[in-house]
Amino acid sequence: MSVTLLKGATARLGGRSVLDGVDLDLRPGDLVALCGPNGAGKTSVLRAALGLMRLDAGAAPLTALPDRIRAERAAYLPQDRRIAWNLPAVEVAALGAPFLTGEAALERARAMLEAVGVGALADRGVVEMSGGERARVLLARALVSPAPMLLADEPAAGLDPDARLLVMERLRQRADGDQAVLVSLHDLGLAARFADRVVVMHQGRIAVEGAPLQALRSQTLKDVFGLTGRWIDGPDGPLLSTRRA
Repeated sequence: MSVTLLKGATARLGGRSVLDGVDLDLRPGDLVALCGPNGAGKTSVLRAALGLMRLDAGAAPLTALPDRIRAERAAYLPQDRRIAWNLPAVEVAALGAPFLTGEAALERARAMLEAVGVGALADRGVVEMSGGERARVLLARALVSPAPMLLADEPAAGLDPDARLLVMERLRQRADGDQAVLVSLHDLGLAARFADRVVVMHQGRIAVEGAPLQALRSQTLKDVFGLTGRWIDGPDGPLLSTRRA
C-alpha cells in the first residue's frame, strides 16, 4: 500500500516558490530517486514531507502525527553533515534508534557502522573524522532506525566513487527489505542504476516521473538539466553520456 507524503504541496521561501502543487507517494519496497538541478525543490520536498518546512497550501500527512509516531514512521538523513559534539561514532549512530536503550542501541549501531564500512571507527570521535567518514556514520544513524520509510537528502554528495556505490547499495538493500526509500540525487547514473522510480523536479514542480530511463529520457535531460545526452547499456547498468546542450 502506498503512503502519501505530499498532496498539492505549495510553499515559498524568501518570496520564491520552492514547491508548486507537488503530489508524492511512496510504496514499501521501492527506492525512489528525486532528481533535478540545484534549486529545483528536492530538499524542500523532503523537509516539507517531514514537517520541517511550513506549507502555504496542500498537505503533508506525516505532519499530522505526534512527534514520536512520526519518528517511528520515517527516518531522515539530512544533507547537512555538521556534528557539534565530538561523540564516538557508535553513540552518534545509536541516536537513530531513540526507542532502544543501552547495549541494544549500541549493538545495532555497531552493526550498521560495519555495514557502511566504518566499523573500525566506532569508538573514534566524529569531529576527528574526514568528511566522507562522517557521512558514513550519519548514514549508519539513519539505517539504525527500524522505521518503514527512509528519506535521504544527497547522501552520495562529495563522496568518492566507492563510497557512492556503497551508499546506494545499502539504500537498495533497505528497499529490497520492504522499506520505502526516497533519496535526492544529483548523480543521474546512480539514479538510473539503483532506483525503481525517478521523480524529476524543475522549478518547484514535478516535471516527470516514471521508470528511470523513461523519466530521464533525452528530452528531459535537455529541458530540465540543459544536457544533450544518451544512455548506453553497461555491464552493471545504464551509463549516461552527456554534454552541455
